[in-house]
Amino acid sequence: MFKTQKTMFKKIAAVCGAFVLGTMMMSAQAVIKFEKTSHDYGKFTEDKPQTVVFKFTNTGNEPLVIHQAFASCGCTVPTFTKGSIAPGKSGELKVVYNGKGKLPGKFKKTVSVRSNATNALVRVYVEGEMTEKK
Repeated sequence: MFKTQKTMFKKIAAVCGAFVLGTMMMSAQAVIKFEKTSHDYGKFTEDKPQTVVFKFTNTGNEPLVIHQAFASCGCTVPTFTKGSIAPGKSGELKVVYNGKGKLPGKFKKTVSVRSNATNALVRVYVEGEMTEKK
């Protein structure tokens, strides 16, 4: 009977160990946290492209890598910090809106950011009101 208990204990210990190891591996990931996720450029004329920089931090415990950032239209161009961003370090997403030749008026554009973070898809927004050049 003692041998059976010992075998059962080993099996339980193996299952518990696998669970703990799996949990530890799942919790080791990057997390992207933006200071803000929207920006209002306000009112501006079409001859003046507008720029904003969204700052973000890797609040996870593994390196963060942004794979791509893309906008909902060609008048909005995002660029971002390339390479690996260590845990606790920060990076930037710069968004330029150039509405020259587009219809004036209010707008709201989306920039989607894909990364290796647990929150793999994050969206930021820019908006404003563009008027014709006088």
